[in-house]
Amino acid sequence: MLSGRRGRPGVHRAVRPSAGGQIGRHGLTGGPPNVARPLFVPDARGGPPHCRNGSDEARSARGYPAAVSTPVGADPAVVGPYLASVLGDERWSRVRVDLIAAGMSNLTYTITPKSGSDDDAVILRRPPTGAVLATAHDMAREHRVVSALVPTAVPVPRTLHLCTDPAVLGAPFYVMERVVGLHVVDRIPAGYADEPAQRRAIGEGLVDVLADLHAVDHEAVGLGDFGRPEGFMARQVRRWTQQWEATRDRERPGLDALAARLAETVPTTQRSGIVHGDFRLDNCLLDPQTPGRVRAVLDWEMSTLGDPLADLGMLHVYWPQPGEEAVAGQSTVTALEGFPSRAEVAARYGERSGLDLSHLPWYVAFAYFKFAAIVAGIVARSAAGAMAGKDTAGYADRIDPCVERGRAALDDGAI
Repeated sequence: MLSGRRGRPGVHRAVRPSAGGQIGRHGLTGGPPNVARPLFVPDARGGPPHCRNGSDEARSARGYPAAVSTPVGADPAVVGPYLASVLGDERWSRVRVDLIAAGMSNLTYTITPKSGSDDDAVILRRPPTGAVLATAHDMAREHRVVSALVPTAVPVPRTLHLCTDPAVLGAPFYVMERVVGLHVVDRIPAGYADEPAQRRAIGEGLVDVLADLHAVDHEAVGLGDFGRPEGFMARQVRRWTQQWEATRDRERPGLDALAARLAETVPTTQRSGIVHGDFRLDNCLLDPQTPGRVRAVLDWEMSTLGDPLADLGMLHVYWPQPGEEAVAGQSTVTALEGFPSRAEVAARYGERSGLDLSHLPWYVAFAYFKFAAIVAGIVARSAAGAMAGKDTAGYADRIDPCVERGRAALDDGAI
């Protein structure tokens, strides 16, 4: 079954940091933070990239991923004619395919028509190759939520096509536009947001987009059946407790105690809405010229209907402040001078959303618990030899500090 709409593909480019910056992972796929991925660079004239087609060597020198003649999961000989047919444009008959994000999450490719330029490229997203859990890599679900949000105030890439027929590429996939944007992971590149006021604008822009997402009427945009918001947080506590118990490799009384306390004190959801599931700085693309403007929110694979404060709690985990240790291994960009404090983030969100944040410490504690449960599972699988080729060094050292942060949130109201 095929569905899609015609239209001129847009542009999705990310600018690689200049000297002093660091390459970050492409924001279209999940996974732990601070994983390096190839991004794009501006040419000698500066500003957003406007390099055209060229040799593989020249493209690689400018930061473009090296071409792969037959990339796993997206054969150009199949992708090209297929896109030409569904998009109604013969320019797509012959394409270049670059894998730009891979790993334990979904695969993301740049598709560029050989008769066009890099400005004409689109993004193709599909599940990993091999045996995967369909519910964990539901392309139709991702496509649905992103498509529903296109006409709203939430910045997302415009979707172009969904294919649910696994006969085409071996799995369902969808195609979306590329968006001009800067992807900030470990540090802000030199020459961008150098002033504290600009960094404050970045933080406030993120909060405003999150509030805008939570203000979307999910019924009005066709997502009324996108999840089960009733009892959402209680189910989340059970889910991650069960995950921890299923992968338990040693006794961790602190983690058990935190799970029990969370289960006993689940707050009442004030308002249900669309929950991103992993909202943070490095899952967004920033405007290259206007730091406070978010050009696109990415990584919708964990989205559902539920309690919006779950997103705010997780954002707090990924928002280290000056002098704090990043116990979850998260980026410390938000500790730079100018970024709002977590208290200021909460205050701005509360003002924008109108929600009562008196129980926010519980949501922060849950976010730390969830992170600890995930990491404990990774550590257990690594010890069992099921994480071959994956660097999990130091993961075990993150569990207890996360548990302690969660406990402190419940005991002292620390956010």
